[in-house]
Amino acid sequence: MQPLRRFFVHNFGCRASQADGAAIEAGLAGEGLASASSYATADWVVLNTCTVTSNADDDLRQAVRRVQRENPAARILVTGCYAQRAPQEIAALPGVSMVVGNSHKTRIPELIRPRLVQLGPVESYHGEIHVGDIFAHQEFLAAPVEDAAGDRARPNLKIQDGCGNRCSFCIIPSVRGGSRSMALADVLRQVRALSAGYSEVVLSGINLGRWGRELGFDSGRGPMRLAGLVRVLLDETPVARLRLSSVEPMDFSTELLELMASSDRIASHVHAPLQSGSDTVLRRMHRKYRPRHYEDRLRLAHSLMPDAAFGADVMAGFPGETDGEFDESYRFIESLPFTYLHVFTYSERPGTPAASHANPVPMPVRKDRNRQLRELAAAKNLAFRQSMIGRRLSAVTLESGTRALSGNYLQIELPESRPARQMLEAEIRGVSASGLIADLIS
Repeated sequence: MQPLRRFFVHNFGCRASQADGAAIEAGLAGEGLASASSYATADWVVLNTCTVTSNADDDLRQAVRRVQRENPAARILVTGCYAQRAPQEIAALPGVSMVVGNSHKTRIPELIRPRLVQLGPVESYHGEIHVGDIFAHQEFLAAPVEDAAGDRARPNLKIQDGCGNRCSFCIIPSVRGGSRSMALADVLRQVRALSAGYSEVVLSGINLGRWGRELGFDSGRGPMRLAGLVRVLLDETPVARLRLSSVEPMDFSTELLELMASSDRIASHVHAPLQSGSDTVLRRMHRKYRPRHYEDRLRLAHSLMPDAAFGADVMAGFPGETDGEFDESYRFIESLPFTYLHVFTYSERPGTPAASHANPVPMPVRKDRNRQLRELAAAKNLAFRQSMIGRRLSAVTLESGTRALSGNYLQIELPESRPARQMLEAEIRGVSASGLIADLIS
């Protein structure tokens, strides 16, 4: 009998997915399994999926084929959002041993426990599916992660899951369920634990700004929203730096922005999804704000933190988007102090209202609009980086030891290697192709 005790987890998609992957790794390590350096040497390959676009689905299928080709003896377990959405589709892929939806993701160590010994030759397909009704779950489903596996320099701590919004293009609510929040006591415990080994902790969620807002949630200290949570973490943990991942624009309250501006222990980094700068497109998307609302939040943030990073998700080619609507969106984005953009080409998602729209934008037009937005983003980012020359920035060294990430989300090339996870001060003396060149101050 051959023991099957080496695992490799590959994560696709957002920071919340990465946090889920770290929790899976911790759970498997808790079962006595050892982390493999790659899928080529693993007995269990866990593919933790995204399904926000068709490209994300393609990435999973390509990964399955790659694992099959290079490590045909591996057991392939597929989990995450794609697994929740289309388990039968994934189970039909040759080589997939098990499909585990988000509804059962925290049970992965338990599910593979009886299969840690290989009794015979590996089968190409076992047909085992573990997927349930994600909306039946009211509790927060993330497994605890006292320490991130591997050599990550900035662990992602998922403190919120699910989404109650119903954007017409988005599949995520149907695969993540309704909003659920990690208990305040658990957030405190985990941030304290992570602070012992890391200089920066990233708070993440599917809809992070909704932390603490679901009906019946009890913080133990009365009503509390994200700003209150951040204040408690600053007061009651030794974390050197907190970074907020994506927060919906209207959840960047004045209280939260003023708190971010007042503390050097919060990264100067505001990421607020925009999707479009056209009023009519936002209405078709069923977004809950108009361009003027978004601009109000971003300009307030910029007035409070003029050197901060300001980023947005922007979608190119939403169904029915006319040339005039795209121009309106482009001009709106151009007028605002963004320092980077995450630009996505619209992708039809099964079952979403937008997928059945009568006037889809031709794919060549979508791609051209994507190109224009990426070029605009590159110009804005270069101008921002150039404005940092001569400045001193606080940064955390990344895994390589030769690069660091500043509080305002800029990668810095270091003149000498430093251990990962260290906070340092750097004086910026130039720009590189994608980041900054610096001398170390400390």
